[in-house]
Amino acid sequence: MVSRSFSGKSWIHKQHNPDHVNFLKENFFLDDFSSKFLASRNIAKENIETFLNPTIKSTLPNPFSLIDMEKAVARTILAIEKKENIGIFGDYDVDGASSTALLSKFFFSINLQNKFYIPDRNKEGYGPSKLGFDKLIGENCKLIFTVDCGTLSFDIIDYASTKQTDVIILDHHQSEMNLPKAHAIVNPNRIDQSSNLNHLCAAGVTFMFLIALNAELKKNKFYEKNNLIEPNLLDYLDLVALGTICDVVSLTGINRAIVKQGLKIINKRKNLGLKTMLDLCKPISDITVRDVGYTIGPRINAGGRIGKSSDGAELLLSENPETAFRLAKDLNQYNLERQMLEKQLIEIVDTEAKKIKDDPILVLAGESWHEGVIGIIASRIKDKYNKPSIIISLKDNIGKASGRSVAGFDIGTLIIGAVQSGLILKGGGHKMACGFSIEKDKINHFKEFIFKRYSQTKNTLNGGSILIDSEISSSAVNLDFFEKVDSLGPFGSGFPEPKFSIENLRIVKSMLIGDKHIKAILAGEDGSTFSAISFNSVDKDIGQFLLNKEGILFNVVGKLVVNEWNNNKKVEFIIDDISVNK
Repeated sequence: MVSRSFSGKSWIHKQHNPDHVNFLKENFFLDDFSSKFLASRNIAKENIETFLNPTIKSTLPNPFSLIDMEKAVARTILAIEKKENIGIFGDYDVDGASSTALLSKFFFSINLQNKFYIPDRNKEGYGPSKLGFDKLIGENCKLIFTVDCGTLSFDIIDYASTKQTDVIILDHHQSEMNLPKAHAIVNPNRIDQSSNLNHLCAAGVTFMFLIALNAELKKNKFYEKNNLIEPNLLDYLDLVALGTICDVVSLTGINRAIVKQGLKIINKRKNLGLKTMLDLCKPISDITVRDVGYTIGPRINAGGRIGKSSDGAELLLSENPETAFRLAKDLNQYNLERQMLEKQLIEIVDTEAKKIKDDPILVLAGESWHEGVIGIIASRIKDKYNKPSIIISLKDNIGKASGRSVAGFDIGTLIIGAVQSGLILKGGGHKMACGFSIEKDKINHFKEFIFKRYSQTKNTLNGGSILIDSEISSSAVNLDFFEKVDSLGPFGSGFPEPKFSIENLRIVKSMLIGDKHIKAILAGEDGSTFSAISFNSVDKDIGQFLLNKEGILFNVVGKLVVNEWNNNKKVEFIIDDISVNK
């Protein structure tokens, strides 16, 4: 019987409909766990086959259902016919780098010259900049694509029109009612869009555009007329999956198929840049969603955070082994520097966060906090306190901010509202993340505004509980059971990894790993043992319990993960929470 959990959250076991469970067993020959798991996740009976075997063909929506897709395709075909130079302005994160590389690779495959530009985070900030547009226009680009940005870039789009340059926006960030005067704005999160594709990231939107463009090129017999081999768009799914995983969009619908099929392409290591990074960081074993999100993504992101913003896109586009190796090494080094900066700043920010931990949204500001890591710090603070968190770096009375939210609170719409109210200079985002600029003397007014908005939506938040998919025994922490669970993936945002509870455990051995993680050997009632790890917990109650409470019976909640060392796979249990028995 649970007396308390260290997180203070309630543990709730998911329920399932017995009739639904039996239907799955009888019609899809699933085992008891898999049937109960799918039933508890409310996967409709008619969608089970597609869910279990997601393919692009079975889940692909009509790309022309997106507003302005026809205009975007028509203008691009005109550029192809006139052999115009194409400019690509991408964001400096993984989704932006993936989208940039995706678009550029396709254009090069059909012999269309193109140039890309990634802005410097510190000097130019987020979104299209005059510096970047002038660079592309100076390269004689008559058509510029903005990918993963541009939806709120009114002034720079107007500027492009004065230079007789058309702009096509491929984005997924939330919009205002008014839109820039671009030639086309393909964005599933336009207010006037009703395609139900709002879960796509920018790489997903770019992929939809290429599908539409390729269909029109085939219709016009472009490849036959120009003696070209039609590009296989499925070979680009490694880049689309990379952006989809790292932008933490919902892994449902077409996104599930993108990641499922994209991981297969990633594991074939066809993209030289990705292969080089994988050889450097994870040379063996199949690559998983976790590997992409926690190993590859942070390194590609590191260029935009710490080093050279364009390095990520250049790596994904590289076809020269020496260049790819240099870029991969540089990005790996940037990531190490990012980790050091993050470690230093999180201690400062968390000290301040403790002082305001009762605020509904944690808003923290400091002078010259490194802009490259404030987004990561916001995520760490959000995870620790389970509250939307915004970190602001101040310089010369102007703050640049990055925010992360929790399920049920749309932080992107909040920021657009703040822009419209004149509280912030510019900004945008989506449901779970945002970025903006603000004058220092308006921060307190901004806090009042967002606290009021939070109070209107707080009843929809569910941060006080942990949902448990199944209770298992300690002996179930093994490779066979893990592979059964893993076959139901891919897991991610919108379809999280299963959480399991294991009861009546005792500590056999525990130790400090690095300077902040705790590793332990735990034993169950039947005497079986397994390895468990609690991340970033040395200064938390969970960590101190694991280090000092041998002999006390307790329960855990967490998930399974596989570690591989010297070609040996071992399943470990990642501890999310602990409760002590009465």
